[in-house]
Formats: sequence, structure tokens, C-alpha cells
Amino acid sequence: MPPIITSLLDTDLYKFTMLQVVLHQFPAAHGEYAFKCRNTPQRPLAALKDELEAQLDALCALHFTQDELGYLRSLRFIKSDFVDYLELFHLQRRFIRVSEQGDELLVSIKGPMIQAMFFEIFVLAIVNELYFQPLDNSVVRAEGQRRLQEKIARLQAFSQSARPGEHSPLLMSDFGTRRRFSRDWHAHVVASLHREVPAIFRGTSNVYLAWQLGITPIGTMAHEFFQAFQALGVRLRDFQKAALEAWVQEYRGDLGIALTDVVGMEAFLADFDLYFAKLFDGLRHDSGDPYLWGEKAIAHYQALRIPPHSKMLVFSDALNVDKALALHQHFSERIQVSFGIGTNFSNDMGLTPLQIVLKLVSCNGQPVAKLSDSPGKTMPTDATFLAYLRQVFGIRE
Repeated sequence: MPPIITSLLDTDLYKFTMLQVVLHQFPAAHGEYAFKCRNTPQRPLAALKDELEAQLDALCALHFTQDELGYLRSLRFIKSDFVDYLELFHLQRRFIRVSEQGDELLVSIKGPMIQAMFFEIFVLAIVNELYFQPLDNSVVRAEGQRRLQEKIARLQAFSQSARPGEHSPLLMSDFGTRRRFSRDWHAHVVASLHREVPAIFRGTSNVYLAWQLGITPIGTMAHEFFQAFQALGVRLRDFQKAALEAWVQEYRGDLGIALTDVVGMEAFLADFDLYFAKLFDGLRHDSGDPYLWGEKAIAHYQALRIPPHSKMLVFSDALNVDKALALHQHFSERIQVSFGIGTNFSNDMGLTPLQIVLKLVSCNGQPVAKLSDSPGKTMPTDATFLAYLRQVFGIRE
């Protein structure tokens, strides 16, 4: 099979934005990542081991081209010394290992975070495409196209019925790289949405597709960024504030959407004081009840005497078009809203998608963890550390 990843831009923007902070502020940090499939695949993922190994060999031979580096330089929040570093960059094969245990596929990444953190999206996209490639045929594609056209028609109808000024605009983005059906299908979906509903479709998290289509690359930070600060020498109770402060110092007002669910919304809001609430443009939801989360966010802004309509809520947890429209209807009169749709855009083919993740489980030899607002999203790690983290933030099991 030819290489699935042919450009190092074929990943999510937040990999670059986080990597820039790591390079500038804690370049010596060491990370360990573990792979997990949260649902039961229809065929064993262990069968993909040899093909995945070959794809990783090809991935680790890639370098950034001058045109790709030029595009990154054009993004105002990307700094010139970071692009100079990327000119020399390529992924080191020795930091990633693949094995099998029964039917399970095991992927372990251990190395400097300036290397290790960049593997994630590539690995997930490769595993997905290898898994679905034997199922890829004209019937599946036709069903995928039918479903895509239904989404486009739904969005076009909404656009035609919307009254200017009645609500904040409906804005949607593609967040589907990590769980896409295939690279070419993902490109087709993003191009179709950009062409057919340009007033609603605001961009994609995929840097390569944003570059090729001339649209906005979307993304700020992921859970691993916050988790790393649990092991970077600050008091554990202060790790969220330290992470937010590092982001502020790096981007000085750019990329102002903060992720809230590393140790739950309540613990996040306790740290998201007036200083951060004024500096950040808004918040991103990625687990738990989105309505409850949104109401808590609005109440928090109101308590700080910040007009909610001056801020944005970004919803990105297992969304589809109908869920996004319902959330827009509920919140858009009171606060700006935006929606990042992943699997339901890039892998809605009538087949059961994989729920695969590659999560940071230790940093500098110490365990780290996410205590999600959705219990199933808590990645298994050191039980003692999980208990300690819950105790520090007053979170019940």
C-alpha cells in the first residue's frame, strides 16, 4: 500500500501550536503516549501491525518542503525560529513501537515531547485508513456521499431560514483528521462543505487541507498540553493556571480558546479567574453534558461581569449537524457559539467508526491524567496518581 501520509502538514493545527510552546518553554520535557480503542472493532486491530510498521517507516522519512514552511510562516502566530526548527525536523522512528497482544494493537511512543507529541494524529489517521481500506468500495462511497449531501442540504436550509442579527452566526469546522475514513474522502468532504455552505463552514483543523483550499486552519490546545504541566515542576493544584499562563505568554492574544475538561469544568472554572477570562476569547467543550457545561460557562462570565456575548463557546464532543443546530438554537442569543465536527463529517459512511485515541500518560517519568467530565474518556493510568488528582481537586469517582 502506498504511503497514507505524504505531507507533515496533514495533521491538526494544535499539534503545531502546542509544539511551538514546548520548544520555547520546556524543550527538554519527555513524554509517553499510549494507544487505546474505546469500542470493539469488527476485525482485530492487531492484524494491522505489519502494515502500520511500514507506514510509520514512510512517515519518518518525510521532511517539510519549502512551500509547506512558507505556508507556516504566513500564519501570524507561528514564529520564525519555530519554522527554522521545522526545516530540520523529521520524526524519529526509534521513539515509536508497535506490538500486539491477542487481538489488540499496542502502540507506545516514548521520547522528547518535541518529537513524541507530533506522532498522534498521523498514527490515528493511518490506523483508521488501514482498517477501513478493505471495506472501501463504490457502495460505501455512495452511502457516504448521500449522507454528506443530507448534511449540506440541512445546513443550506438553515442558512436560508436564518434572520440576520437574530442570533450569533452558525459556524462549523471540520475536526475529523484523526478518525477519517480515508485521506481522499476527508479532502472531498472538506472541499464540498467549503464550496456548498461557505457562510457556515469556517475552516478545518487539518493544516494541509486549509493550505490547499485557502481556508482557515482551526485549533489551539489539546488535553496533553495541560496534562504535561502536572509534571513540569509546578504545584499540582496550580497546573491549569501554569498551562494557561504559558499559552498567554506564547501567543499574546492569538489562539484564545481554552480547553476546560482536563480535570472537569468545575475545577477549571475555579482557576479561570477574571485575568484569564478577559484574556481568552472563549472555551472549548469536549466532554460531559454540553447544555450544562454551556450554562456554567455563561454563569461564570456573568459572575465576573464579562458580557457573555463578547465570548465564544466551541463545542467539539461527538457532534453531528443536528446536535450542533440544537445547541446553536439554545445558546446563540446569549453567547457566540461555534462547532467542531469530527467523525460525523470525515467518517460517516454507514460503517461503525473506530473510537481510537493516543493519549499522554506520563511526562518526565511522572504519571499524568485527564479526569474527563465523561467518565469513559478518562484514560487508564497510575491508580495512585488518579486518586491523588481527585483528592487535590475535590473530584468524586
